[in-house]
Amino acid sequence: MMASADTIVAIATAPGRGGVGIVRVSGPKAQEIAAACTAKQLQPRHASHCDFLNADQQCIDQGLALIFSAPNSFTGEDVFEFQGHGGPVLLDMIVERCIELGARPARPGEFSERAFLNDKLDLTQAEAIADLIDASSREAAKQAVNSLRGAFAEQIDKLVDELTHLRMYVESAIDFPEEEIDFLSDGVVESKLNKVLAHFAEVLNKAQQGSTLREGMKVVLAGKPNAGKSTLLNALAEKEVAIVTDIEGTTRDTLTEHIHINGMPLHLTDTAGIRDTDNEVERIGIERAWAAIESADRILLLVDASAWSDRQLHADWPEFFEREQLKHKLSLVFNKIDLCRETPSSSDQIPSFQLSAKDGTGLEQLRQHLLDTMGLSTLAEGGFSARRRHLDALKRAQELCQHGLLQLEHFCAGELLAEDLRQAQEALGEITGRVSPDTLLGQIFSSFCIGK
Repeated sequence: MMASADTIVAIATAPGRGGVGIVRVSGPKAQEIAAACTAKQLQPRHASHCDFLNADQQCIDQGLALIFSAPNSFTGEDVFEFQGHGGPVLLDMIVERCIELGARPARPGEFSERAFLNDKLDLTQAEAIADLIDASSREAAKQAVNSLRGAFAEQIDKLVDELTHLRMYVESAIDFPEEEIDFLSDGVVESKLNKVLAHFAEVLNKAQQGSTLREGMKVVLAGKPNAGKSTLLNALAEKEVAIVTDIEGTTRDTLTEHIHINGMPLHLTDTAGIRDTDNEVERIGIERAWAAIESADRILLLVDASAWSDRQLHADWPEFFEREQLKHKLSLVFNKIDLCRETPSSSDQIPSFQLSAKDGTGLEQLRQHLLDTMGLSTLAEGGFSARRRHLDALKRAQELCQHGLLQLEHFCAGELLAEDLRQAQEALGEITGRVSPDTLLGQIFSSFCIGK
């Protein structure tokens, strides 16, 4: 356990007025501050109704006082909490009194950081606290709770255990080459490594779902002027967000609306109609449209179905059909089918949909497609919240294992395989905090609320 010389204090409830406000103190002076402020000998883990006193023994507020003795507290240190009325002035006065008695204001996330440093939480659980507070949907909240209860860390620990046993097997083959059995060519290591890679794929799939639930998917509506992009944005958002007229070039800039489909978060971006133009304002809008397209997770390319031909589609949009980076995240939306007799389709192996954004025909199929694209139409059981850094570390560890498998298959190189497995294990350690550079911890906890 890592003891801190500092005692910290912060308001633990949200800024503003409320029925209840909580001030939290953690550190070696917590019990001393509690005794001075309440004039009571508080019993650990029992709530006591009392006055909160200033230096002149005058009552600042009345409420409940609780003391938690180390190590049986959230931070692993002595913790004192006062739960009083939620007036900002009252709470500030209580914090000022605690500072007079030797505490200092807490940094953002410092309570959770101390919990991590004192082995009360791993990094995935600490980050899950922030994710739970910031959850934008019920499903995201459920995933964050699962992470807080250790579901993500449990999967990572299992992967680490599998890699540890595999490393023992490989390194024993390296250390005892005189044994009659060739451990590296008998197929056992290869079989074990393939099982580890299958487990990686399963965990990575759940992590990607958790990351998408937490951050949402960026969907960009692209197309020519008057293809119906703004009308579709309004239809999916179920409110009038964008201005819609028959005048070409009405939309001059990107417009993003945050929506939920069956509880799943999406960031929908309407863009300026893409065409050649001499208008400087419209040209800038088109440049921003392309920037949004490049960074999108999914592109809905709207085509006016009433003026469609498959040949014209490729001639008009070579950027989408010739660039694999854009083509793999492209969906074709043939809009305005209420104005055409023939049902349009595309000969390319690209998802395509026929709809009328104006009257709502085909919208449900498009919504379901977006859910399927997110990978969230059926959430995996035991899912958990995840962040971009978790995905990066998992992919790095997976790639190292895949590289190690190639070293084994082509060169029977046990030493190189062992090094790949070691580095993969270190990458997984970054997720839970077993391997944690100070810069990484600073980035993580600085994004937390003060008081958490």
